[in-house]
Amino acid sequence: MKKVLFPILFILCFFTSTKNTAQNQPRITVKGTQFFKGDKPYSYVGTNYWYGSLLASKSVGYRDRLGRELDLMKKNGIDNLRILVGAEGGTYDYTVKPALQYEQGKYNEDLLDGLDYLMAEMGKRNMYAVLYLTNNWEWSGGMSQYLEWNGHGAIPIPNIAPNTWPQFMSYTEQFHSCEPCMKALEDHVKFIIGRTNTYTHKKYTEDNTIMAWQVGNEPRTFTAENEKKFTLWLNNIVNLIDSLDKNHLVSTGSEGKNSSNDSMETFQRTHENPNIDYLTMHIWPKNWGWFKAEDAENTIQPTLEKACAYIDAHVAVANNLKKPIIIEEFGLPRANESLVAGSSVANRDIFYNYIFSRIVESKKNNGPLQAANFWGFGGEGKAVTKDGKWNAGDPLTTDPPQEPQGLNSVFSSDKSTLKIVKKYNCKLK
Repeated sequence: MKKVLFPILFILCFFTSTKNTAQNQPRITVKGTQFFKGDKPYSYVGTNYWYGSLLASKSVGYRDRLGRELDLMKKNGIDNLRILVGAEGGTYDYTVKPALQYEQGKYNEDLLDGLDYLMAEMGKRNMYAVLYLTNNWEWSGGMSQYLEWNGHGAIPIPNIAPNTWPQFMSYTEQFHSCEPCMKALEDHVKFIIGRTNTYTHKKYTEDNTIMAWQVGNEPRTFTAENEKKFTLWLNNIVNLIDSLDKNHLVSTGSEGKNSSNDSMETFQRTHENPNIDYLTMHIWPKNWGWFKAEDAENTIQPTLEKACAYIDAHVAVANNLKKPIIIEEFGLPRANESLVAGSSVANRDIFYNYIFSRIVESKKNNGPLQAANFWGFGGEGKAVTKDGKWNAGDPLTTDPPQEPQGLNSVFSSDKSTLKIVKKYNCKLK
């Protein structure tokens, strides 16, 4: 009997994940610490696909590739994508080109069309989008670009001038004190949320393809002294989004403790606003010095232990605030930090397996840890240069242009990883 039961469950899971029910696509909501799709609980393993709207554009995109990648993700149970609305500026090396907002208040119509097309194609596949509206980091312009536009001098791009991370942090911290910068971002938010899709003719505020609006990628307090200004700004922008769109969820895009002056108390204080519907955390073992590719055998187990403690601390805050929480960014390099598809992802698979198992465990126990979006799906992209440097026109991967292309990408050919993703998505149905 057991030998028959598994194939039946597998087939049912496959058809559930691939069936097109876009006409009746239910809205994602929050009740207590749980997500719901319509009237059914919703937990998932999704991915980051920040470049989706670029891939969907007519001028710099590749729509055939986009279609194949969306189909492959859906086949593996991935129905939730975290996506950058668009970049700002686009004038520096190591930043996204072309930019959606190439000058303050001026937009690339082709990239707006690409965002519309992406939403339409996702809707056909009954997929959901978390759309983040700006970025704390320079790789897509973001808050630092608003500062440059409003008279604060040139952005100190760390990849151009090495060892300038402290200067960049101090520079970007000024955003929360820059009235014209904050006003310009508010205008951007109003412009995007007020849009009507040119393909579906749906207002964005009425499109169930959108699960949530997210303030930005990893907004930071930077310093304890800046917490008050940061929190005031964060509450204002969250309240604005909520006032513009009552049909969709709102989140901040925070890394968690790492975005909060290394303080869980700060993380909780800055997320008490009832208009923040759910919490987020990010986990980056390589960047944080937990995992070392050159000593993978001895650092993978401590990495899991540290990830466990990091997750537990954030789940405690979610319980305190009675909100769901998502691990919405996490990644690990291939063996020896290889950038080439086909190189070993054994340690990445171990790490992913652990993260996904925590989601399943939480769902079983009705806990607030509801979902995970791995970083990220690179699909058919690839590193073109030996050092992985991205140049405008190169195939896009999930690795942003300031990082080696392929470093954290899950490619379409990474069958072992996609098998794990599919297994856990079946468990979460």
